[in-house]
Amino acid sequence: MSQPGVFFGLRFDFRNPDIAGTSMADRYAAALDMVEWADRLGCVSVAVQEHHGSPDGYLPSPIPMLAAMAARTKNVRFTIAALVAPFYNPLRLAEDLAVLDNLSRGRVDLIVGGGYVHEEFAMYGIPMKERVKRVTEAVTTLKAAFTGEPFEYQGRTVRVTPAPFRPGGPTILLGGSTEKAARRAAHIADGFQPPVPDVWEYYRDEVMKLGRPDPGPCPIRETVTVALAEDPEKGWEQMGPFFLHETNAYGAWQAQDNLPGPYRTVSDIDELRASGRYRVLTPEQFVAELKQAPFPFAQFHPMCGGMPIDLAWSSLRLFENEVLPAFRS
Repeated sequence: MSQPGVFFGLRFDFRNPDIAGTSMADRYAAALDMVEWADRLGCVSVAVQEHHGSPDGYLPSPIPMLAAMAARTKNVRFTIAALVAPFYNPLRLAEDLAVLDNLSRGRVDLIVGGGYVHEEFAMYGIPMKERVKRVTEAVTTLKAAFTGEPFEYQGRTVRVTPAPFRPGGPTILLGGSTEKAARRAAHIADGFQPPVPDVWEYYRDEVMKLGRPDPGPCPIRETVTVALAEDPEKGWEQMGPFFLHETNAYGAWQAQDNLPGPYRTVSDIDELRASGRYRVLTPEQFVAELKQAPFPFAQFHPMCGGMPIDLAWSSLRLFENEVLPAFRS
């Protein structure tokens, strides 16, 4: 594995709308090739995401996906961001994650969320009012299960085997965008990962009230998707429809309850481009920006919104061939 002077990560959600013209099997296969490529180049993080019943095929099963990715890599760390806890049996979830932790040799962390898409709760027949109870039960069960020891669960003594590879199992962060979620995270989870930074100070305050060290300022950065192209205008022409699909699909979900978040529906590609949330840069522009950053980190969402596989690879290859060499001595 090479040691780049710039850190980078990948994320995947596997949206595959009709405009993509790609089979889901080919998209899955491409992602496995991409994580193997990234691991070879020193990638530090790969995240997968979860939603259910989405018309564009959004990944519903992050655990088997990460099992496949772990088998193709040796060093990169994985995150499920986020696992929608209300839809899982906590004991079965603990078993699956323990197996995954062993397959990956301790390279998996997870963000646990309560979910927010109404159609998903209807699909599973679970009332949205039960989210807090189910998230709390999932997190406390996972933490007990990951000790490898017997524990009490719903009035009976159980033990989840095998024990995780990493002592204590995967790190469990709590997601959420409310003050209550932030303060709950301080009590039941290993950390907090909100979608927007606004509620971080509630978490920070609660951690210190509990007598633990100050977790410091919010580590969450603004969500911006960057892709590379030799000609940004042509890049926008090719990639814009997929950026537009992503932001409008997320925006429609978040608008159900007017949730805070980085995505909002927009009318067209020009409006989206003006927002700055999606950017197409030349490798030279990206190098210049990274060299000005206090901590150079490149986050790629290569198949964003159903980006065709060849187009996704073209951006990644520019990063490999023209950005990474600029940071090697």
